[in-house]
Amino acid sequence: MILIIGLGNPGDKFKNTRHNIGFMTLDFFAKKNDFPDFELSKKYGSLVSEKNNIILAKPQTFMNESGKAVKKLKSKNTDLVVIHDDIDLSLGKIKIVENRGSAGHKGVESIIKNIGNKGLVRFRVGVQPPRGKPSNPENFVVKNLTSEEQDTINKTIKKTSDALVFLIENGLEKTMSKYNAP
Repeated sequence: MILIIGLGNPGDKFKNTRHNIGFMTLDFFAKKNDFPDFELSKKYGSLVSEKNNIILAKPQTFMNESGKAVKKLKSKNTDLVVIHDDIDLSLGKIKIVENRGSAGHKGVESIIKNIGNKGLVRFRVGVQPPRGKPSNPENFVVKNLTSEEQDTINKTIKKTSDALVFLIENGLEKTMSKYNAP
């Protein structure tokens, strides 16, 4: 069983923000791979879609409390993949990591606090603007994407979705080798 978590914030206010890259990626992945519509699971505090031993989940706890939902969703025999925005990576870049710290990302921090990071695979999706890391990252990540940024992010979401399929079919090492290129 594979559990793929997309991090974001619920509600229309956050729909097209950098912080919702995880949600956007799961929506694209689910549609492209014919998953059923997401349904709210009160038990898991998440929007969930399931097909062929793969569970897609979008926690509805808000970013900083994501770990609470992930803890309810994760079972002992489940491989976990988390997709999230990363202000330390340039817009459009993806980096796949395993067993790493949060690097200050509050949603990832919450997950690590609740379940640890052993076996935690993360797809870090870059949202840093060309001029470098903003002085107030917390405000920056909850602002809407510009139309130019949206074009880049759409390509990145497709690439991330392709990398998820590749991961499912080929495993972590081959996926990291293929998609972590500079």
